[in-house]
Amino acid sequence: MSDAPSTGLQLHVLGAGPAYTDRPGALGSAYLVSAAGASIVLDLGQGVFPSLASAIEPSTLAAVVVSHLHPDHWIDLVPLRHYLRYEFDPPRRVAVHVPGPLAERLDALHGEPGFTAEALDVVPLAATTIGPFGIRATKVTHTPESHALRVELTGRDLPGLVYSGDCGRAMDLAPLIQPGDTLLAEVSFGPGPVPVDALHLDGPAIGELARATGPGRILLTHLQMGYDADRTLESVRALYDGPVSFVSPGDRPAI
Repeated sequence: MSDAPSTGLQLHVLGAGPAYTDRPGALGSAYLVSAAGASIVLDLGQGVFPSLASAIEPSTLAAVVVSHLHPDHWIDLVPLRHYLRYEFDPPRRVAVHVPGPLAERLDALHGEPGFTAEALDVVPLAATTIGPFGIRATKVTHTPESHALRVELTGRDLPGLVYSGDCGRAMDLAPLIQPGDTLLAEVSFGPGPVPVDALHLDGPAIGELARATGPGRILLTHLQMGYDADRTLESVRALYDGPVSFVSPGDRPAI
């Protein structure tokens, strides 16, 4: 399994952190996916807008796709909105695919009805095509509107990228995973165990999922402070013999 087939996608990790951490340089969840001259970003968490702006002209994004409505996965929509609104005349626009009432939350955060709509086109998250990308979503155990996402190149018989978002039951991801896919998975509680009712994943849960579904490689993310990365990797490798590694801001792993 070490020679996993390519997805045809390029991944640039803008941020891979949890809601809070003591790791210097850690940023919120945000994953830039590019192919055929187009780019989307999966989640846009805290502190990642400068990394986005240094990687791509933000106004050229085909879309932002948000996995769920915890702010550590979307709060940098605020600087994106400001950038689109004030750096261009007339303002430019970017589509944001979301699984719930995010526009209302952003408007309420600023106490300004219509704040979001001035630069962001918010549409419901659903299976769709965005440029060269085919997007699928499935509900996962975390919040009522939480989704995992699968991205693939349309019209190409290639593996895809499956992103867990935040997830409390690993097998919720199984309907999206096809053999050879790259699995980008949260592993908040490291080697485990996950505290009761925490609704996140650990290494053994990811390993069991991978053994059952056969992804080509695993990229781990969202490790909470106080958990050891090496022990986490060992806990996954005990159940899965393919390539597995952590990702960090700035990484461009082969997928």
